Amino acid sequence: MISYYFQGLALGAAMILPLGPQNAFVMNQGIRRQYHLMIALLCAVSDLALICAGIFGGSAILMQSPWLLALVTWGGVGFLLWYGWGAFRTALSQNIELANAEVMRQGRLRIIGTLLAVTWLNPHVYLDTFVVLGSLGSQLAEGPKRAFALGTVSASFLWFFGLALLAAWLAPRLRTVKAQRIINGVVGLVMWIIAFQLAREGVAHLIALMN
Repeated sequence: MISYYFQGLALGAAMILPLGPQNAFVMNQGIRRQYHLMIALLCAVSDLALICAGIFGGSAILMQSPWLLALVTWGGVGFLLWYGWGAFRTALSQNIELANAEVMRQGRLRIIGTLLAVTWLNPHVYLDTFVVLGSLGSQLAEGPKRAFALGTVSASFLWFFGLALLAAWLAPRLRTVKAQRIINGVVGLVMWIIAFQLAREGVAHLIALMN
């Protein structure tokens, strides 16, 4: 069983490490030291739900609902464009410290809402958990399947808490005006690149549905 656990851990780590909306959001909250551990926990619990749903049968739902996938895709495109614009606006602000102070005044519920949108409106999350992990995990027997799922979930918990704590530890170095401009600029660029990739995939998906 232990080999299946480490297979899940390695695959989960490989899928979660690239910079994406979730990682960028957790990193920013860690730098601000604003509910960063709560955000890490919500990200990990969301991954737990998605991974278990994918491995234990949820992948069939997504594969049989192409219009649902299209809806999530275009919702994700709109959200990522909006989120990226906010990051660019902060990076280009003449008074970036004031812009950051405005962000810091956001309430807990708004931060949670943004995190849930970042997580659940990202179609790549469903492709990773439902299609990739689901197709691999669903082929295993019950015992190895649970070990594989536990490994992938462990990767999420270790990564998100590690990222939040590391960002909080580095916060004094990353809160400078120059660092904030660079970080927000990179975050905005990544969000827009992902949005345009999703839009291209969404157009191709719609054309396939109409043919």
